[in-house]
Amino acid sequence: MAENQRTGGRVSRPEMRLVRRGFTDPALAVRLLDGPGLEGLADDPVLLDALGATADPDLALLGLARLLEAAGEADRRTLRDTLTTSKPLRDRLLGVLGVSAALGDHLARHPHDWHVLVTFELRDMHPGPEDFRRALAEGVREEGHPPADALRIAYRRCLLAVAARDLTGTTDLAQTAAELADLAGATLQTALDLAAAQDREAAEACRLAVIGMGKCGGRELNYVSDVDVVFVAEPREGVDEHEAVKAATRLAAALTRLCADTTGEGTIWPVDANLRPEGRNGPLVRTLASHLAYYQRWAKTWEFQALLKARPVAGDAELGAAYVEALAPMVWQAAARENFVADVQQMRRRVIDSIPATELDRQLKLGPGGLRDVEFSVQLLQLVHGRTDPALRSGNTLEALAALSRGGYVGRADAAALDAAYRFLRSLEHHIQLYRLRRTHLMPTGEEDQRRLARSLAPLIHGDTRTDPEAALRREWRRHAVEVRRLHEKLFYRPLLDAVAELPPGAAGLRPDAARARLEALGYTDPAAALRHISALASGVSRKAAIQRTLLPVLLGWFADSADPDAGLLNFRQVSDALGRTPWYLRLLRDESAAAEQLARVLSAGRLAPDLLLRAPEAVAMLGDPQGLAPRGRAALEAEILAAVGRAGNTAAAVAAARSVRRRELFRTSAADVLGRLADDPAEALDAAGEALTSLNAATLQGALRACTAGWEARNGDLPTRISVIAMGRFGGHELGYGSDADVLLVHEPLLGSLDEEAARAAQAVCNELRTLLAAPSTEPPLLVDADLRPEGRSGPLVRTLASYEAYYRRWSHAWESQALLRAEPVAGDEELGERFRRLIDPLRYPGGGVPERDLMEIRRIKARIEAERLPRGADPTTHTKIGRGGLADVEWTVQLLQLRHGHELPALRTTRTRAALAAATEAGLVEEADARVLDAAWVLASRVRSAVMLVRGRPGDSFPGEARELAGVARYLGYGAGHSGELVDDYRRTTRRARAVVDRLFYGYE
Repeated sequence: MAENQRTGGRVSRPEMRLVRRGFTDPALAVRLLDGPGLEGLADDPVLLDALGATADPDLALLGLARLLEAAGEADRRTLRDTLTTSKPLRDRLLGVLGVSAALGDHLARHPHDWHVLVTFELRDMHPGPEDFRRALAEGVREEGHPPADALRIAYRRCLLAVAARDLTGTTDLAQTAAELADLAGATLQTALDLAAAQDREAAEACRLAVIGMGKCGGRELNYVSDVDVVFVAEPREGVDEHEAVKAATRLAAALTRLCADTTGEGTIWPVDANLRPEGRNGPLVRTLASHLAYYQRWAKTWEFQALLKARPVAGDAELGAAYVEALAPMVWQAAARENFVADVQQMRRRVIDSIPATELDRQLKLGPGGLRDVEFSVQLLQLVHGRTDPALRSGNTLEALAALSRGGYVGRADAAALDAAYRFLRSLEHHIQLYRLRRTHLMPTGEEDQRRLARSLAPLIHGDTRTDPEAALRREWRRHAVEVRRLHEKLFYRPLLDAVAELPPGAAGLRPDAARARLEALGYTDPAAALRHISALASGVSRKAAIQRTLLPVLLGWFADSADPDAGLLNFRQVSDALGRTPWYLRLLRDESAAAEQLARVLSAGRLAPDLLLRAPEAVAMLGDPQGLAPRGRAALEAEILAAVGRAGNTAAAVAAARSVRRRELFRTSAADVLGRLADDPAEALDAAGEALTSLNAATLQGALRACTAGWEARNGDLPTRISVIAMGRFGGHELGYGSDADVLLVHEPLLGSLDEEAARAAQAVCNELRTLLAAPSTEPPLLVDADLRPEGRSGPLVRTLASYEAYYRRWSHAWESQALLRAEPVAGDEELGERFRRLIDPLRYPGGGVPERDLMEIRRIKARIEAERLPRGADPTTHTKIGRGGLADVEWTVQLLQLRHGHELPALRTTRTRAALAAATEAGLVEEADARVLDAAWVLASRVRSAVMLVRGRPGDSFPGEARELAGVARYLGYGAGHSGELVDDYRRTTRRARAVVDRLFYGYE
């Protein structure tokens, strides 16, 4: 039944025998076995079993039939006899034909080439460069073909021999890749010899060396790959250097054409010289001195990483050796370059980002868990430690990995797992390429292709490949990809633990000096202190230390990916010291990888969030809850704070309880902000943070006011007045930053029957105590209540009655006070009194008929004076976020001027929020959309910079930090990668310069 379903219907007895041997098209197989060349072999069980053992019996039989049909009579008899009597040849030939349709095509065109499967095996079990050069030279000398075609035929003949040895297990992956590289070198040499024969004048004018790069240089080449090279030349005695370089360029170009151009015999492979200095924009050939000058002055980090595999492969051997010897010292000092590791890691990220989404899950080479992950990891470790350890200086990935393991730079188990994964992935890549001899690194999607791959790789696959070979192949591939990704992430950090831990006898550990070198290369500025922290966390035999040893390799990587790895590690140690005995803490980090990563990001992103966390480390639990960092609304916050206040024994304890809740919620908001959890869009995230901070401060003031009122009443009886808190400035605009004070106005109204003086004294006492207790030194962050915007400023009473405010505003109010009231909003205390205050000030901030011209002139004069006098000494006006050109004040005063002029007629302008007012003005046609976008972008960027400064430094600031690491932290928060802080400052200046031009027109009236 199974056979009938597989073949689509009834089958004959001969066909049934073929189905049981793995043929999927038995009818075609029967016809081929009865056709020319195979007469009499249809019933040969040895041949049929051999065909059935191949990766694709149908493909192998088709290739064999074509070969026998194309062969001459004598050659056909010899081949038939050899097939039936010589198992080694039978296995080699059928093994190739069952995997590679392209090599089957070659044998059909050149049937005599099957003899190479015998001669190469007998001549040398391990052919080297000279064997391949000899074979290629003999092929080129054969008559009947142009030299270019003869070279291609000879190349395919050698490739056939390599593939046969590979597919029958005569060689392993490393030896096969080395043979392919040697064959490539021999081909380059033969092509150069042909080019020199065609242009003897050029050959006599220069010495030309071909330097193999990439996999060719590392003797780990694929079956089908671009062959990366660099050309270096020197003039022969008596020849002008310029003329010699021109001659060498002709030879190099001719060599490239001979290998890459397509003829009747196809192509060999492209010769890629783009790894040369300046890439494709640079000259094809340079002298050794020119190469050195470039690498000494201009080369980027990735170019030194590429040079790690440089090896002379063709041309003048002495010149090639001189090239490698001259550049080697620069290669092995590359890790000392600034941002070395960041540059290498960024290059890896760019490679992944460049993969089309449709190919990401099929990429064997470039995708996550692919070959490039292994190669990048090994190369990075080589460059870091190869400075002091010459044993690591190999261009071959597997050799270098073994050396890293022997030296203790990579654990033996990790090295073995990485070696096995690399061999499997490279073997899979080889077999995919062999089918059509096409350059590809994608897993095919067809069942037939996957079945052929699974059968050809059966010795490397764990599990049964007979019942469902395609599924077995996919499982094995995914298993290795997951292992590679895991090891890629931990490879740098696991040996650091061994450097500070007691190792069992005979185990190789990373030396302390090597551990310090690795940490320094990864961005830790104080590697000695980092090692002490690692030792304190991971040493010992306790369960706590064991879990830390599991966590630290990954955590160290996350710290290293931040602007301040040292701070991240120090903060983690402090949190762990505080919570290490708490059962849930390490279990949370061990079992919830997302929580561990979030903690690492928060701890290394700046000072504010870690400082808040260290005051109450139990807040780490938020990171383990999927909704743990979601901002809480005003109602929930107020309910919790009022409940905490109600449980306290006295006023000071009650306000302390409110501040404790505020500290925890500040951590929640700042952590969510750092992790990008508030919103995907930066402007929306800024608005969300402002709303969360405003709600938190309002709820805290409500709780503190309740506590101070209750305390006064406990001492004096019922409070004789009602109090309301009016938010001002950014507080009233719901635009608070992490370092903002709470600007307020305080209003009270005596109760019926109360004396005005008694009520005023009570209100003054309550409000003074509220401000004092919220700002008092404590383990909790202070909330500074600033009432300087009140009438008469600091000279006036802290709290006034509503009637007093009305009298003052009627007689003495200035234009700037009307402007300040645009952002006034009741936030705490008596709601009815707050609403009456709002009704009182509405005519002042939205005056009927707009603002008189004299008031407009006064506002503009005050703004100009602030710009001239309030900028701190030494501050750069182009980068000061508050009162610098195009900064917050510029945008806010422009928007507020529009509100003062048009708020009486446009209800949408009657909002305390800057961005909402700007949007309303744009909707009403008061501001052109282009100008509004410019102003909004500048305001959002300046606000985000202020928030970033507070998050990174732990204290407020209106300018970019001067310390490089702090500036890098600000840039990271704003989405700029490592090493791009300068771009942030340039972008800020550009954005605010455009905004200032709009402000000059809209606010000052300049044309």
